[in-house]
Amino acid sequence: MKILLDENLPMRLVAALRALGHDVEHVYTKDLSGRPDPDVRLAAESEDRFLITQDRRFADARVFAAGTHAGLLLVRMKNPGRSALFNRIREVFETDDVESWRGCFVVLGDEKLRVRRPE
Repeated sequence: MKILLDENLPMRLVAALRALGHDVEHVYTKDLSGRPDPDVRLAAESEDRFLITQDRRFADARVFAAGTHAGLLLVRMKNPGRSALFNRIREVFETDDVESWRGCFVVLGDEKLRVRRPE
């Protein structure tokens, strides 16, 4: 899976997800750090990358409707420290069929995972 990590996610996720076989970029390496959300979204879409973020501005499922992008994982944890984020995201990528999330709007919480698929 081609993935773009937003700036609110730990850089060490790049290596962890690459080790699982994914093509991963981070906004820092793409010179997108500090850029407006629409720029990050367009960068992900232009490269057909699945976007992983904590940014609530991506939470509007009407704007980011399933099937209108390569996929979006919105991480919503109660205590999203860097280690907790790293561990939770790595865990779900190790245990779930993330390839089936293509084009989906996915919300990942501390214990729950919701996948909204294209209709």
